[in-house]
Amino acid sequence: MSLSLETASQPEKLRRVVIDPVSRVEGHGKVTILLDENNKVHQVRLHIVEFRGFEKFIQGRPYWEVPVMVQRLCGICPVSHHLAASKALDAIVGAKQVTPTAEAIRRLMHYGQILQSHALHFFHLSSPDLLFGFDSDVSKRNIVGVAAAHPDTARRGILLRKFGQEVIRYTAGKRVHGTGAVPGGVNKSLTLAERDELLQDIDQMIGWSVDAVQLVKQLHQQQPNLYDQFGLSRANSMSMVGSDGSLDLYHGSLRGRDADGTILFDGVDYQHYSELIEEKVKNWSYMKFPHWKSLGEENGWYRVGPLARIQNCDFIATPLAEIERCEFVAYNGGLPSHAPLAYHWTRMIEMLHAAEKIKELLLDPAVLGNDLMTSGERGREGVGVIEAPRGTLIHHYRVDENDLISMCNLIVSTTHNNQAMNEAVRRVAEQYLSGHEITEGLLNHIEVAIRAYDPCLSCATHALGKMPLEVEVVNVTGEQLSRLTRSSDGQLCLTE
Repeated sequence: MSLSLETASQPEKLRRVVIDPVSRVEGHGKVTILLDENNKVHQVRLHIVEFRGFEKFIQGRPYWEVPVMVQRLCGICPVSHHLAASKALDAIVGAKQVTPTAEAIRRLMHYGQILQSHALHFFHLSSPDLLFGFDSDVSKRNIVGVAAAHPDTARRGILLRKFGQEVIRYTAGKRVHGTGAVPGGVNKSLTLAERDELLQDIDQMIGWSVDAVQLVKQLHQQQPNLYDQFGLSRANSMSMVGSDGSLDLYHGSLRGRDADGTILFDGVDYQHYSELIEEKVKNWSYMKFPHWKSLGEENGWYRVGPLARIQNCDFIATPLAEIERCEFVAYNGGLPSHAPLAYHWTRMIEMLHAAEKIKELLLDPAVLGNDLMTSGERGREGVGVIEAPRGTLIHHYRVDENDLISMCNLIVSTTHNNQAMNEAVRRVAEQYLSGHEITEGLLNHIEVAIRAYDPCLSCATHALGKMPLEVEVVNVTGEQLSRLTRSSDGQLCLTE
């Protein structure tokens, strides 16, 4: 997405349009668009402009604090970080396999997180665009407008999310930033009363999830030219799958496919993720760009998340979600779908799967058990991977002889999707903006493409590496006196 040679030599002739901030996403980002005098698009970039540094400031902290600390990356998906860190640190305490109760509680917590996050994103953040139109009146293109025009849909979205948060509260101690998982297991199970209270509402949640899948499916079927072509770009895909090839959002091995759906790797132990994935830094974003080493930076980027997972697995083990998965796959004739808006359809299939899985776990006697912790031979390094709502989440830690964190590497879901999101906004800009007068509605098309990926920009800006830096010194009148820049390769340049 670089400038052409012609315009690169005359950048002063280009007009810069900025969407700042991108709305209805978690965290802060902006989009810059460069246009010529005919409104032809020459460059589009998604910039992540906030920086948080979690990988560095947890160094030196006792390892047992980490599962609580790292979830402060986000208020939307804290459970995902909480569990990924706990899984990684199981290796430090020698818990090669946690107890059945610990795994059941962790899984229940995780599927509660999937349910509440998917409901939040679809009903609160994306449904205004989908129900009213991308360029509809901005005053009603929000959750308040949805509640006025589609009260039943809005109410169900709110209650689905509330139920997921209740599952989290009962398993983690509170709805946001809980403490339920610890290295080696969990610190609480369910009481019989808690289990029975959740069971009272779960069938209703499953029914509403079925209806949500039907809603988004109808949107695709009513406007196939829009939903199948909007922001379309071909990409590789990656996710965890269970040992039997099923959709497993808590544990499994890594599988990757190319854009045609051919499996490129399978059964990869995520402890060895660093042999598979490399991260690159670019000088215009704080979010890194991962790719598969075997294919290189140009061809090795990929998608993660619901669209990747639903097409990467062989089947879904819960019956209603499996019916919907088969229908989704058949919709594109068995070929991989690369349409960003298909994320919404697959996201609702996953929400249905989560609701079914929650019921299955609530009926498992293990959630009422008392055997919560295990341990064994101590280790110094561990990797934890989980399929967070937005995609594959990797936590990697080392500890020193004093049990203090000496190294942390996090690759979050949105980071995996960085290149894919940039490709999507470029395609949308070419499809809808190039050659047209720029309006708020047309700019919202760019945001719709970003929101399809459900990015969590706060999570994705945790790293500290050779980040680009620009410092300007100005006098009291605003005149620039000097300028210092550091490029992504660490080179400093001072301009007086």
